[in-house]
Amino acid sequence: MKKYNVAVVGATGAVGQTILKILEEHNFPVKNILPLASARSNGNTVEFNGEKVKVQEAMPSSFAGIDIALFSAGKGVSAELAPEAVKRGAVVIDNSNAFRMDPEVPLVVPEVNPEHIKKHKGIIANPNCSTIQMVIVLKPIHDVAKIKRVVVSTYQAVSGTGLEAIEELKEQIKAILNSENPKNEIYPYPIAFNTLPHIDVFDDTGYSLEEWKMLHETRKILDDDSIGVTATTVRVPVLNCHSESVNIETEKKLTANMVREILSKAPGIKVIDDPQMKRYPLPNEACGKDEVFVGRIREDFSVNNGLNLWIVADNLRKGAALNAVQIAECMLDNALI
Repeated sequence: MKKYNVAVVGATGAVGQTILKILEEHNFPVKNILPLASARSNGNTVEFNGEKVKVQEAMPSSFAGIDIALFSAGKGVSAELAPEAVKRGAVVIDNSNAFRMDPEVPLVVPEVNPEHIKKHKGIIANPNCSTIQMVIVLKPIHDVAKIKRVVVSTYQAVSGTGLEAIEELKEQIKAILNSENPKNEIYPYPIAFNTLPHIDVFDDTGYSLEEWKMLHETRKILDDDSIGVTATTVRVPVLNCHSESVNIETEKKLTANMVREILSKAPGIKVIDDPQMKRYPLPNEACGKDEVFVGRIREDFSVNNGLNLWIVADNLRKGAALNAVQIAECMLDNALI
C-alpha cells in the first residue's frame, strides 16, 4: 500500500491531538507525520504510533513534500497557510471557517456528500461540528421525504472551544464548590453551572456566526437552498460532546417508526430510542465514539408533517477530527490523490 506524508497543523490542540489519535486507530497509511503548530509550541513533542515526534512551527516551507495537510489551527492560520500548502503539492483538509462557503471549495461529510470531494482544487473544507452531526441525520430523511424547514437548538460542550476552555470549566467548578468566585477568561461569563446562549460573534440581526454557519452549511452540504434553517446555539457546562434538539418539517408524511427504520439503516448513525426504559443519547455515552446518536424520535403534532429529534455526537471526533480523516480516506479509496 502506498504511504503518504501527512502534516497536522494545530497538532497540540484538542482537535489536532484527536486527529493524530484517529490516524493511528484507522491505520492510515502514513509514511511520515509532521506535527505543526504556532511558534510557542515549537520543540514540544506529541505521540504518534508509540513514538514522540517533535512539533515544528507552521510556515509555508513546512509543506514541501507533504501529500495531505490536515488543518485545525483556526481561520487565520488556514487562510494564510492552506494556499501555501496547495502551492507545494499538498491536498488540504481544513477544519476552520476560512473556506467553507467558498463556491470553489467542497464542504464534505463523507456519509452525506462524498461525491463533492471530486470537485476539489486543492482544498476541502470540514463543516462546523454542530452542522456535521445534524446533516448526517437529516440526509436520509431528506432523501425520503424532502425537508422543508429545520429548527435547531444546540447544547455545545466546552471542548468545542479548545483545551483552555476544558481546563477553565474544571477550575470554575472547583472554585464554586469551595465557595470562591470563579474566574473567566475564555467566555464572557463563567460557564460552570451556567448556560451561555452565545457562540461566536453576534451581527446586527441578533444571530451569531455559529447560527448562520448551521444555515448556510446545511444548505451547501445537502445541495438544497430551499431548506429553511433557524438555529439557537448554546454553550453548556459539559466537557465534551454536543447535543442538539432538532425539529423538522417535511413535505411527505413520516411516522416516528418510519424515521427510526430509515435512520437505523443509514451510515454513521446509531439509534438509541426507548424512553420508557430511559434510553436516549447522552453526551457521556457518546464520548470517544464515532457514531452520531439519535433518539427521542417523535412526531410534532403542531404541524402536519413535523418531527422532533435529539442528536448527540463527540464533537472532537465526528464533529472535527474523524470527519477530516474520513475525507482523506475517501480520497485514497477513489484514487483522488
